[in-house]
Amino acid sequence: MQEYFLNLGIPKEVFDYLVMPLLIFMARIMDVSINTLRIMFVLSGKKNIAPILGFFEAMIWLLAIGQIFQNINNPMSYVGYAGGFAMGTFVGMTIEEKLALGRVLVRVITPTPMPELIDYMKEKNFRFTNVGAEGRYGKVNLLFTVMKREDLKEYIEMVKTLNDKAFYTIESVKRVSEDDLNVMEDRPRFTTKVWSRLRK
Repeated sequence: MQEYFLNLGIPKEVFDYLVMPLLIFMARIMDVSINTLRIMFVLSGKKNIAPILGFFEAMIWLLAIGQIFQNINNPMSYVGYAGGFAMGTFVGMTIEEKLALGRVLVRVITPTPMPELIDYMKEKNFRFTNVGAEGRYGKVNLLFTVMKREDLKEYIEMVKTLNDKAFYTIESVKRVSEDDLNVMEDRPRFTTKVWSRLRK
């Protein structure tokens, strides 16, 4: 690689202290971003996609670490490596937020029932369970629902609009009953969904 850039007329000092660290920086952004997505797909049960991402992640990492060892006395290579890791984490999290794949379990706890929220959930065809419960300070209302992550933001906004003091928790769901929540509906259009969300 070094010979290629030197043949382009790039001075060795520029290559060692600018070009190579930038290449390592970009490689780390790519492999850490892929790692973030791979973990997301593993947690979502996407068995076909996670191994493919793992292959490319390992390949890019080997290329980056190989250049580190070839330039082990160059401190800028370490800066590029660490900086790429940090930026890759940010990029991976940003992509993960854009895709909003998978499903989440949301629990909403309020002192009294929220009929407006239940009507909203029926309108959106959300499956839910609404039960009475006992809290620290007495009777409370507990509302369970499992939804797609892409619907979560709008749902939480509705909860806050109806009761800004409502207590809620959110958990990732690895798997749900396919017959009940039609999980299979996501799979035929998965590639289209990923592409459309990345373009936003």
